[in-house]
Amino acid sequence: MDFTDKTVLVTGGGAGIGLATAQAFLDQGARVAILELDAQRADHAHELLGRTGADVLVVQGDAADAGTVRELAAQIERRFGRLDVLVNNVGDFLRIARPFEDYTDGEIASLYAANLGHVFTVTRAMLPLLRRGESGSIVSVSSIEAFRGIPYCSVYGAFKAAITGFTQSLALELAPARIRVNLIAPETTETPQVPVSQMVAAEHQHRIPSWIPLGRFGTPQDIADGILFLAGPRAAWITGTALHVNGGALAAAGWYRDPSGAWTNMPVIVGNGMNL
Repeated sequence: MDFTDKTVLVTGGGAGIGLATAQAFLDQGARVAILELDAQRADHAHELLGRTGADVLVVQGDAADAGTVRELAAQIERRFGRLDVLVNNVGDFLRIARPFEDYTDGEIASLYAANLGHVFTVTRAMLPLLRRGESGSIVSVSSIEAFRGIPYCSVYGAFKAAITGFTQSLALELAPARIRVNLIAPETTETPQVPVSQMVAAEHQHRIPSWIPLGRFGTPQDIADGILFLAGPRAAWITGTALHVNGGALAAAGWYRDPSGAWTNMPVIVGNGMNL
């Protein structure tokens, strides 16, 4: 997992999965660039990651804005000379959950920009820098919702599923250049964006250990570890694939344990268990 002399870009690197990923790469010797939309999070990341004298570039801006991304690519070129790993981490369901016919055009456009459009924009801008090295890696953060249905979030699910097709096709296209392309698909992960432990209603908190086979929601470090694996030399013959990091939730396919510990696929609570 040694990334000494490697340059890594993490979009949405100011908090949650992105910040944990940036820190993990720094811990393994990488130079790290971060693009973060939120100015306060960008400042926090710069202070946190740069305090040990690490080589960190933090840029505040929107990953979906082509001009911002072009300028970021120019800054990475000037400072580091090339890019070895791109982590397309940005993504958000924007708390839009309603029947499909009630979606507005503006909401669909916002979900596209937050979950798929930026992947196209950033990847296209960074490819010239990725091609400069002997090899490279692109890892996009998708979701378990790309591989199962999710009621009232059909647009979000569709854009996450599209990342799979993009990953597979781009992997073939870039294989001759020795640039690997993969995705990681997390289940619900405890982050500032989705503070799941606070979202679960108090009367259902005790059920959390039985909802997911491995007994808990994910942590940013769980996902960061998977990203480092996909980006690193131990995954040198892995491209065009998805790494599922979900505590067994996808394999369970709706099965979970009831209060007595018995496995069931029948509802045992009223409502969705959340403070929604």
